[in-house]
Amino acid sequence: MAKKDKSDKDRGDKSEKKKGSKKKDFSQPGLLAASVTQVARAMRTRLSHGLADSGLYAGQDGVVQLLAQDDGLTPGMLAQKLGVKAPTMTRTIGRMEAQGFVTRQADERDARLTKVYLTEEGRSSVERIALAAADCEQQATIGLSAKEIKSLIKLLIQVEANLSEKAGTLRPSAELTAGPGEDED
Repeated sequence: MAKKDKSDKDRGDKSEKKKGSKKKDFSQPGLLAASVTQVARAMRTRLSHGLADSGLYAGQDGVVQLLAQDDGLTPGMLAQKLGVKAPTMTRTIGRMEAQGFVTRQADERDARLTKVYLTEEGRSSVERIALAAADCEQQATIGLSAKEIKSLIKLLIQVEANLSEKAGTLRPSAELTAGPGEDED
């Protein structure tokens, strides 16, 4: 067996430290996408459980929240604001109408347009949605400081903007172009 020199000993000490440390390798390709997808799925599942008592299904909460802010939107407007395709929104509205959360009515000025309105049942679900969302967010952020939550939200907004059509008009900031723990030169 060959005699280890000082540099081998130093490398051995470092590799032992790495084995004992709990640091994760965040440089793996696809880790960000997989992590965001998994978190979104977990949050949606948690929120769905919170909404189950009210009779709402996944995705319907967004429709109720939009109509609570601006009642009388067309299905196309709802689809655009929620980032879904029109046929998906049409099915969602049909299901919600059968459940008694919304109603469809012809526009007063242009009878060719159909607008969607919240019913009393739909309006009463707004508070339940807010409570379920707050519970979900509270659970998701256990162990995070207010500052960390604010940073997380800012970062996620930037990631979404980078991936949307708006990305062409944005210039990444210096701290976002450097890798984790790296300074920009």
